[in-house]
Amino acid sequence: MENFEIDSKRIDQIEKITLEEKNFRIKNLELFKTAGFPNKKFEDWKFTDFRGIVDNNFKKLDTEKVTYDFKNKELLKNFDHNYIILVNGSLHSNNFDYEEKNKIKISSHDNNINYKLSENPLICLNHALAENGYFLEVEENYKFKKTLVIYNFFTNNIKDKILNNKNKIKIKKNSELHVIEYTINESKFKFINNVYEDLTLEKNSKLKSLYIQSKKSEGFFHKYSKSKLYDNSDYVNLIFSSGLRFNKLDIESDLIGENCSCNILSALFLNKNEHQEIKTRINHLVPDCKSYQRIKKVLDTESKGVFQGKVYVKDVAQKTDAYQLSKALLLHDDAEFNSKPELEIYADDVKCSHGSTSGTIDEDSLYYLMTRGLSRKESTKLLIKGFLNDVVNFIKNPKIKEFVENKLEEQINAH
Repeated sequence: MENFEIDSKRIDQIEKITLEEKNFRIKNLELFKTAGFPNKKFEDWKFTDFRGIVDNNFKKLDTEKVTYDFKNKELLKNFDHNYIILVNGSLHSNNFDYEEKNKIKISSHDNNINYKLSENPLICLNHALAENGYFLEVEENYKFKKTLVIYNFFTNNIKDKILNNKNKIKIKKNSELHVIEYTINESKFKFINNVYEDLTLEKNSKLKSLYIQSKKSEGFFHKYSKSKLYDNSDYVNLIFSSGLRFNKLDIESDLIGENCSCNILSALFLNKNEHQEIKTRINHLVPDCKSYQRIKKVLDTESKGVFQGKVYVKDVAQKTDAYQLSKALLLHDDAEFNSKPELEIYADDVKCSHGSTSGTIDEDSLYYLMTRGLSRKESTKLLIKGFLNDVVNFIKNPKIKEFVENKLEEQINAH
């Protein structure tokens, strides 16, 4: 795009960089500059012209660091929790007072460059320029006593920026962690946040991750999340990212240990001019593993939802149990939902299914509620909540469940 040029000298500004890492970053920068921002010519972006979105929303962009004056904000009081505070992607502070601190390691992002080159230009851009983020490691045989909230603050002076961050979580054997990633954007301006996330679940470990934000946002968000699941590990990813102007979550999970489980569930309410895409690839690489995907979206005026989901089953991955379903509720004629479910199976003893449906509010159900004294608007809101609630019900902690329900209701009530 016009006024967006990145010179390799930008990489020279990154501190504590080895020659090997520098060469890797330069290679990725070259790949990004050759490809540019992704558009519909890229198979993984066939429903989303991100290049056009950027051109239409930004006259200029830069990647320079953002200076900020951050004062500690009031944190959630809905439930007791540990926390990590990120400011514009940088690790600011943390508190693990509810835990055994010798069981937890936390630091700024890991500069390990054992990453593969990617065909996704935004991943290439991240590999080239990322220097912020965090690395969290949970030691063996430790179960967190309280939820960890990762506060993802964006300050009010971010404008026309691309922030590239890398985050990494490693859960060692027989350990368990529940995380809420809570985005709080104070900027009224447009910017792009581009994240690479690396998750490792060792044998018999559990990670439950919940993604939500405080209010509507003019930010444009992209996250590529790569997870590796070992024997008997259990990963649950709950997505409630309603209210973002643009958001694409690109989730890839490698099931490389037997009897592991991967669950991806989402309940989204999209309003005017909001665009959200969830793209998944679940790789069943060994026998006796399970994956479950349930993606539900409610789309109002001029909003766009996308789901691209692929389940890959290797020839040795017998006894695979994989389920995938996407459902959309369209509230207006100009709302748009695109779905591309895929199964690629090379084993013969498997249980795999996928499906996708979209439709409007059921008029009979509306009529039934209205005959019970509710207005049409009240009836519609009730049906929307019912449509999304089967995902919300996967949250077992009653206080966290109430917190999520209230956030979703704020979005629905704005309808």
